Formats: sequence, structure tokens, C-alpha cells
Amino acid sequence: MKFIDSIFQKLRSHPKRIVFPEGTEPRVLAAAAEFVHQKLGIAVLLGKRDEIEAAAKKAQTSLNKILIIDPDEAADLPLFIKRLESLNRYKGIADVDARKIVTNPNYFGALMLQNGQVDGLVGGATSNSGSILRPLFQLIKPLAGIKSISSCMVLHIPNEKYGEQGLFTFSDCGVIPNPNVDQLASIAIESARLFRQLTGATPRVAMLSYSTKGSAQTQDTEKIVAATALAKQQLFDKMQTAEIDGELQADTALVSEIAEIKAPGSLVAGRANVLVFPDLNSGNISVKLVQRLAGGEAYGQILLGLDKPAADLSRGASVHEIVGVAAIVGLQAVEYRRLYPDQGAGRYEAATS
Repeated sequence: MKFIDSIFQKLRSHPKRIVFPEGTEPRVLAAAAEFVHQKLGIAVLLGKRDEIEAAAKKAQTSLNKILIIDPDEAADLPLFIKRLESLNRYKGIADVDARKIVTNPNYFGALMLQNGQVDGLVGGATSNSGSILRPLFQLIKPLAGIKSISSCMVLHIPNEKYGEQGLFTFSDCGVIPNPNVDQLASIAIESARLFRQLTGATPRVAMLSYSTKGSAQTQDTEKIVAATALAKQQLFDKMQTAEIDGELQADTALVSEIAEIKAPGSLVAGRANVLVFPDLNSGNISVKLVQRLAGGEAYGQILLGLDKPAADLSRGASVHEIVGVAAIVGLQAVEYRRLYPDQGAGRYEAATS
């Protein structure tokens, strides 16, 4: 069974409500229809109903069982405006300006998520990362103990001798440009947590560098060594089960024959399934190379560290990738419900019945 099919199968037992702020985008329309068709949950599209219906007709996409909400006419608009005005960032804002912000679909979707009216948010297919991340970071609080929000990509490659039968998480590939020691440790732990949620397998986390075990010693490599030690301590403190090692070069992390030479005795080297990159440049470039040159299926960016599940899509995401991301976010929501059972059901729970 393909990885994404296994995610679909798990989510069908606990379907979730996913909001898509870009309601007129043809790929999003097709993905929302497929999400519903696969019985993964309720798809919520934001935008003006007539525009969404016209776009769906042009794309020959069914809107059957898809919920459409126009932020300008939503019953919750006054409530959301009050929520926005209560934030310190927006204290004293004029009502007309607050309304303009809240009716922006990215903000309205984030408020729906924050208010428990949907279980997850998937956006970014037509806008740059800042447009989708800014509302989420302003409106959704971090998980307890998390200082920095980051992200990861879930990749499945055809060559199943690598990773977990071809499955990896790559992080951070979308949020923190140059993470410090604390941020790298947090990225490692949260990526490992997601990998275990998705697969049930033991995460084997490689902290990547251009050096393996002191083959080069610079401030950059020392940062990776320090982050590895901190992540190990935090894993112990949190009683999380994962293997972590670094600093490791990419070939050492992936190829057992090279690992035996460069990092003998490592529990991660040659077997890594979670790759943590030293900076955003290397992470983002690596994802796109693996996706295009190795035929990898890439799902993300899955945001890590928020207390509500969300994802920031690549503007080049296909319909298949958007559906896959929505399913991963939905499966995250299942886990969040288990960990945080007091989250509100919200006004739109009845739509799932």
C-alpha cells in the first residue's frame, strides 16, 4: 500500500473538517472534491459563492457535499472581528479595518481553526508563504513548550531501500531561514513526533551537515553538534522515543556502507528517516531536487509547533499533493484530539453528520 493511501485509510475512521481559503483555485476545487469523494471528511471552501460555483463549473468539478462560506456574509463575522480586536496587536483598530482583515480568507480560515470550527487548514496554493503563515502565527498559539514554529515536508521516494520504505520527513524547509541551536533541536523533536504519528515507526533523526563526526570543525558544524546534544536531552526529558545523531553528511545518513566507514556504531547513520537540515536554503533545495529528479511525492509544508494543524502549500502543488497534505493535516487533528480532548467542536460540527 502506498504511503498516502495508508493515510487515507486511517483518516476514514476519524474524518475531519479541513478549510481551504483559496476557494476559486481549480486545483483546490479538485482537491476538495477528491477529499470528500475519498470520505476523508468535510471540505470547507472560502470565497464568494457565485465565484466558487463559476470556477467549479469551468473546471467541471463537483461541489457536492462541499461547504462554501463567504467571509463577508458569514454569521460568525461579528464574533471574529471581536476576537481580532481583543488581540494586543490589534488594540484600537477601527472596525472597518478589522472587518477588512477578518474577511481576508486566510485570516477568516485561521479564525475558524482557532475557534474550533474546523480541524485543520490547508492554504498557500496561490499565494506566497507570508500570506498564509502570518495569520496562523498571529492567531494560533504554539504548543506548550514550543518557542519557534517550523515546518517539514513528507516525502515518499520510489527507492524503498532508503528511509522507512522510501518515506522521509525533511525539515525545516519552509519557515526558519537560519535556525539556532534551540530551534534546530525543536525542529528535530517535532519532526520526529510527526513521523511517528504518521507511520508508527521509530524516528531515526539525522542532523545534517557538510561534516561527519568532526571531519570538519567550524562554528556551523559545532552548532549542529550542540543542537544534537540538546535534542537528545529534550527527548529524554519528554520521554519521547527516537534515535538521533549528528553531525552527519547526507550520504552517511542514508547509505549503510558509507555509514560503516564514517560513523560506525551509529543507530541513525545509514538508516535515517528524518532529515534535519542546517538552514532553509539546503532544506528547500533538497526537497525540490528529490521531488523532481528522484520522482518523490512531496507533501507539505506541514507546520510544526502550532496547537492546531495547518499546512502551507507550494504554489506548484498538484491536486494529488493538495489532497495528500489535507489528509496528513486531518490525521494530525486526530492525534491532537487525543492529546487535547477539550478542544471545542465548533459551529460546523453538524456538517460532518
